[in-house]
Amino acid sequence: MNENSNRRIAALLFVALLLSLPGCAGRQHIDRDILGPGPGGSYRIGSPYEINGIWYYPAEDTAYDRIGIASWYGYESGNTTANGERYNPGRLTAAHTTLPLPVLVRVTNLENGRSVVLRINDRGPFAAGRLIDVSEAASEELGFHEQGTTRVRVQYLRRADGKPDSASAWRQSAAREINAGKTN
Repeated sequence: MNENSNRRIAALLFVALLLSLPGCAGRQHIDRDILGPGPGGSYRIGSPYEINGIWYYPAEDTAYDRIGIASWYGYESGNTTANGERYNPGRLTAAHTTLPLPVLVRVTNLENGRSVVLRINDRGPFAAGRLIDVSEAASEELGFHEQGTTRVRVQYLRRADGKPDSASAWRQSAAREINAGKTN
């Protein structure tokens, strides 16, 4: 091989490497089945409830953006979720203690940059220090299935049924943004 051939091969390998990088970092997946009303499910905020002596207060929160620990669950296949849908560990769903059901959130694994849009359709987790429980499929997409938990960022996107959020939720969100600007 001559020097020109070696350069061409090196250039092709470099281009192949560059094209493969987007699949490694910041991967994002959207399961189209999580959009719209789920079979048997309906939109609900829910009443305050108590689990193991801790009170939870569900509310619309369009500015929801938190960092915490995620875990996954998959053993409850076929059970009915808190909003009446059938739980399927193969779908991109999750459980949250206070967000309305169902809503869409973006969950980003802060350890590896992977991101996925999930449908919140159940209540939980009720283990101390946990922010969100994701389905088995979501844990695989986010790359923490083997370790069981990971540090994540959870961001509210919108209602899963496509209807607009309530006016009061939008006012809350706007007030928070205005107040945040005043303190900075």
